[in-house]
Amino acid sequence: MVLITNSMAQSQKKNPDSWTIKSAKKWVKSREWSSGLNLKINSAVDNVEFARQYHANKVLWDKAFAFMRDEKLEDIKPGKYPIDGDNVFASVTNAPSKEFEHSAWESHRRYIDLQYVISGKEKIGVSPLSEATVIKPYNEAKDGANYDAAGKYYIATPKEVFLFFPGDVHRPNIKVAGYDTVKKLVIKIRVSD
Repeated sequence: MVLITNSMAQSQKKNPDSWTIKSAKKWVKSREWSSGLNLKINSAVDNVEFARQYHANKVLWDKAFAFMRDEKLEDIKPGKYPIDGDNVFASVTNAPSKEFEHSAWESHRRYIDLQYVISGKEKIGVSPLSEATVIKPYNEAKDGANYDAAGKYYIATPKEVFLFFPGDVHRPNIKVAGYDTVKKLVIKIRVSD
């Protein structure tokens, strides 16, 4: 049985289209991706797309997670941090969250967003791109588009990571009562075709 499981795992690494919801969920739960981080992946994350993207470019993902593991995130200063040229880079902010009406739905095509609240709490909306209506078309230079969407909202805390792929629309940085300032890390990871 172990040989069959290992054989299936190797097959999925070679063929990104072979991931199923069940096999991807099992892979995420195995924490193979974690580089020793004691964080959870938020339940809104598309496990199949995460497994597919991770195995398509493991080196970039490992660099992103190593950055999170090796940097003292509580002490890191706001700013931009190169990790692997234009392939992986980080941005740290320490700023007020937005009132709901000042936040916006967005998506990206070239980069996956890894979003992590270092300290504080914020609300983040998540919706499938297929259920969103474009209100501001994709801007290549900004790698972003804006939408009107109805989604599910989550409270982001320092215990978990959110991942937003090109098929996801997200609405980050929404104020949570009692948390005026949020320190946050966003790592951009180039999408693998």
